[in-house]
Amino acid sequence: MKKTIYTCEDCSNCNQKNKCIKGHNCKTPLEDRVKNLETSKLFNMLRKENLERIVSEEGCELRMNRSIQAEGSFAEIKQDMGFRRYLSRGKKNVLAESILLAMAHNINKLHNKIQSDRTGTHLFPLKKSA
Repeated sequence: MKKTIYTCEDCSNCNQKNKCIKGHNCKTPLEDRVKNLETSKLFNMLRKENLERIVSEEGCELRMNRSIQAEGSFAEIKQDMGFRRYLSRGKKNVLAESILLAMAHNINKLHNKIQSDRTGTHLFPLKKSA
């Protein structure tokens, strides 16, 4: 990956040098250091593509639904199911308990969808602002 590095020629008279240059635990004294900026064209291109995907109609819908689903799931497990701490010790046991909690939560969601006749819907549609 190619990087472009920009280096300041002289920072000796700059009054912002203490705020600008990071790494105050460096062996080189602050007076001898200069500011370096690194940038990658590939990184900037990928970042731009990701931003375009995120702000697209589909990206907004997926982000909205992800935030609803992820945060809501943890809140429901903690509040509605009364989960506060794991009853067992060890990674395998905690993983098993987490899987049981997730299964119980999903069964509860499926039950509620069947009861309210919403079994065909997958994502919530975006609401348009007025």
